[in-house]
Amino acid sequence: MKLFFSIFFIFLLSACQSTSLQTTAPVELSTEKISDIPQITSNSGVVKHASITKTVEVEVPFAEKHYDNLWLKLAEGFQFEVPNNPRITAERDYYLKHPAYLQRVSKRAEPFLWLIVEQIENNKLPLELALLPVVESAFDPFAYSPAGASGLWQFMPTSGQRFGLQQDWWYDGRRDVYASTRGALNYMQVLHNYLGNDWLYAFAAYNSGEGRVERAIRKNKKAGKPTDYWSLSLPKETQKYVPKFLALVDILRNHKAYGIELPHIPNTQALTYVDIGSQMDLAYAAELADLTVSEIQLLNPAFNHWATSPEGPHRLLLPTAIAEQFSNKLAKIDKSQRIRWDRYLVKSGDSLSVIAQKKQTTTRVLKQINDLDSSFIKVGQALLIPIASKQQQQNLSSQAKEYEKIAAASATTNKKVIHKVVEGDTLWDISKEYKVTSQQIAKWNGFNVKKTLRLGEKLTIWKAVPTLAITQNKSITRKVTYHVRSGDSLGGIAQKFKVKTADLIRWNKIKNSKFIKIGQKLQVYVDVTKSNT
Repeated sequence: MKLFFSIFFIFLLSACQSTSLQTTAPVELSTEKISDIPQITSNSGVVKHASITKTVEVEVPFAEKHYDNLWLKLAEGFQFEVPNNPRITAERDYYLKHPAYLQRVSKRAEPFLWLIVEQIENNKLPLELALLPVVESAFDPFAYSPAGASGLWQFMPTSGQRFGLQQDWWYDGRRDVYASTRGALNYMQVLHNYLGNDWLYAFAAYNSGEGRVERAIRKNKKAGKPTDYWSLSLPKETQKYVPKFLALVDILRNHKAYGIELPHIPNTQALTYVDIGSQMDLAYAAELADLTVSEIQLLNPAFNHWATSPEGPHRLLLPTAIAEQFSNKLAKIDKSQRIRWDRYLVKSGDSLSVIAQKKQTTTRVLKQINDLDSSFIKVGQALLIPIASKQQQQNLSSQAKEYEKIAAASATTNKKVIHKVVEGDTLWDISKEYKVTSQQIAKWNGFNVKKTLRLGEKLTIWKAVPTLAITQNKSITRKVTYHVRSGDSLGGIAQKFKVKTADLIRWNKIKNSKFIKIGQKLQVYVDVTKSNT
């Protein structure tokens, strides 16, 4: 189990990419919801995913055949025709030349694909829909686009709300694998019905909006031109979007002919939703499940902070093999003990030290859990505060102080620092400042210890920092490319993505921060858990 999650963790966090967008034209459509997540209640009162104990019969042509490999089941269940089209050929050739890409995507899909296929089958939709997250996000639940689309299915905030995906400070339903799949399938059904039951129209509309597709159809009709998808004048991205999707269908269906060995994803339910009944600290949930906090967060990417939402949804996605054991442990724990953090709004007269003393913690702990570079706080700013029941309050203070000692004495890792030589600097002084040796500095920078330092010279220092501090401040970051628009400023762009202007300048090596050009490409490293709106 640990090996599986370690591999999953590495592949998921390695995805830094710009993903395709999804926009919605202002057209009034029916948004009748697909049924909620099937659940049952056990004797202990804990609600579990229904498929553990109940088999759902799905009317599919090949239902009698058992498939060990979920990819093979999909490949043999596809029904869409793939035309001989040069646009499809170009995309197929790209995939075939990059087999490692498909392997990486499969590894990310492995924990979630069964849940997605289950929903598709329950709603009697084409199995081909299971491939949309490959095109949308490369199966990265933390994928984030420059326009603000997020999650496996790349919902924009407005379209997410339109299809019932809750988004607040604690939780972003666009990254909830099950909820976003339900919303995406609902959206696809609406598009399919609205656009004359044509799936290619529906796929194009999912990418660029149903209004745009509808206008392209009307334009061709008026001009006496064919109105099939391949004849429509659509944005360049949408013109590639459907061929990418159909190329994947073709490769999976004809994998033997193309000499492709399908990756193996077991056709079993790897993950199960467990209803926890109340807000819960993710670190505590990880402790009960015998998982790391990173593993819990990767399986439950919708939670923006270190706890589930107080208003719900009160459910966690856990490995099926440990779900029942987790439920039994949880049933014995009072709800008051499940949350160790609270949200505190800074008031006039507050300081970090005053809040720490009032809440029986330390400024160091508050800085680490709130990712603060300094002690500066603003009125109205939200802070995460460690809390406990009255019986635990006395222990909390000593635990916080002990935690501070451990952090100071914990194992260290090296962080690269650039030191600019100023007047009066000596190698000995610099070594003492960074708690390294003169010999180390000389080695890192390729010179002898007797070398005379030059004013303004930049030295590379590998400074030891506490591993614990780094772990506490770790975020889920994605690289996005932003195209500067009319009226943009660096400050405005930084505010949009919730980053610092100084970082924006550093990432893009901007020499004159006053001037940016329309159309200029800027690289932005976004913490997706802070960019849910």
